[in-house]
Amino acid sequence: MGRIVDLCGEVAAAAEEGPEGGLILPLDAWDRLRDDWSDEDIEDALGLVKDSFLRSELVEAADSLSVRLVELLGAWGEARAWAAAVEGHAAIPVPAIRQIAHRLDRLEEILELYRDQRGPDRRGFDELQRRLMDQGIEEDMRPDWEQEGGGEPPEEDGS
Repeated sequence: MGRIVDLCGEVAAAAEEGPEGGLILPLDAWDRLRDDWSDEDIEDALGLVKDSFLRSELVEAADSLSVRLVELLGAWGEARAWAAAVEGHAAIPVPAIRQIAHRLDRLEEILELYRDQRGPDRRGFDELQRRLMDQGIEEDMRPDWEQEGGGEPPEEDGS
């Protein structure tokens, strides 16, 4: 296992960005590596290095996008903004907000495993998540006397 790691390190050090954005190995590096490695091993190592590079790029792009979306969606965590969204005054309908927030929450869970630094401030986003969970159950959570149209609890008999 140690030898393939060494090869991957050498390939990563020698690889250059190709004309189409992918990584390529210059011919002089390829020839130098052929002294100790088969073409198949070099191709495998280049594939691993490319995958690692692409994963890093993907995580970096997803993290940047996720931070912005947590901030954006977190604005709807505030009571007045949420009320406006529920009334249909938001640029995005509530079902779309719900779907984006759901997927974003999962993305944030995954990104936490890759982040070297602290993640975004989630207070507004977490409040939005709570509001989304509560939406639609408000009527069910009211006491029976409120659901019957009365504004106050029924008077209890003193007997």
